[in-house]
Amino acid sequence: MSNHHKILPADPKASYLAAQVEIDAAIKRVMLSGQYILGPELEAFEKEFTAWLGTAGTVGVANGTDAIELALLAAGIGPGDKVVTVANTVTATVSAIIATGAKPVFVDIEPGTMLMDVAALEAMLTQLRDPKIKAVVPVHLYGQAADMPRLMELAARHSLFVMEDCAQAHGAVVGGKKAGAWGQLASFSFYPTKNLAAFGDAGAVTGRDMALLEKVRLLRQYGWRKRYVSDHHGRNSRLDELQAAILRVQLTRLEAGNRRRNEIAGQYLAALKDTPLKLPVITEGCTHTWHQFVIRTPRRDELQVHMAKKDIVCGVLYPMPIHRQPAYHDASLSLPHTEQACTEVLSLPLPPGLTNDDVARVAREVKVFFGLA
Repeated sequence: MSNHHKILPADPKASYLAAQVEIDAAIKRVMLSGQYILGPELEAFEKEFTAWLGTAGTVGVANGTDAIELALLAAGIGPGDKVVTVANTVTATVSAIIATGAKPVFVDIEPGTMLMDVAALEAMLTQLRDPKIKAVVPVHLYGQAADMPRLMELAARHSLFVMEDCAQAHGAVVGGKKAGAWGQLASFSFYPTKNLAAFGDAGAVTGRDMALLEKVRLLRQYGWRKRYVSDHHGRNSRLDELQAAILRVQLTRLEAGNRRRNEIAGQYLAALKDTPLKLPVITEGCTHTWHQFVIRTPRRDELQVHMAKKDIVCGVLYPMPIHRQPAYHDASLSLPHTEQACTEVLSLPLPPGLTNDDVARVAREVKVFFGLA
């Protein structure tokens, strides 16, 4: 092992230390208020996040998985329905679809961006002509948004509800609009490793359909419009005051964090351009927020081991496509681009707190692995 400090794929503690004074003050403010659930901090965060995104409203919920499920439930998705998504995402996207009673249907990804292939989606919808397909959940993976202008036009033609999964795309822009401002509804996760991070579980549903957002607001607390009287069958999925107060601080720092991630990504792209790696593909005219810097190589596992020996921890998001996992296995389904990506992807460390020396060290070790340094 080297004497170097360990370089981590994400560093929630560093993000706390960077804003410690403000975060401690926010926590103290909540503790002294005596109101810890559904209070003024959440209301303020919902307003601030809505304004930042350019949507019609936001409803804070307990986590990103609940956000997907509650958004789909609000839109009336349930047993007998089918929802199209991708299989190279985290299981949460699919477990939320299944929790509504609906069935996930997988479409392949673009080999370059590794985002939902809208042309493949169009071909599937045209071929299947399945009236049970009611919704589509594009996943804005790694910090880049799917092709929403084309997807929204396609969804309108096929009368599909669009729910964007924005858990990795806080601030990504496509077609002049932020991810989360395209679909009728969108879900966000504020898990501690996200670009906009709470220090625990937290999520939100946002979007441009106020009637649906109001339904989500009821569903997150037992369907109560009036306390103790349920208008709908709902549940308990609330974003608490402490996390909301912390997120308000983090939101003021998000743009600077995303800018630093972009600088780090630029350094990686320059340093690794002459390696055998497939480097990230950035869609023209889009803003990538670099939640992950994902390289691809058939020698992924060897490279990950090499980096670990040098105290550089690289993540694999995600090693097994959902349709190949035991809980959701479908032997009849073939998604070649998805399956290949899952054997090759490796995330280089990208916390905004990395120094330029750290970034150079990571890039150097990648080159050493390929015999180029």
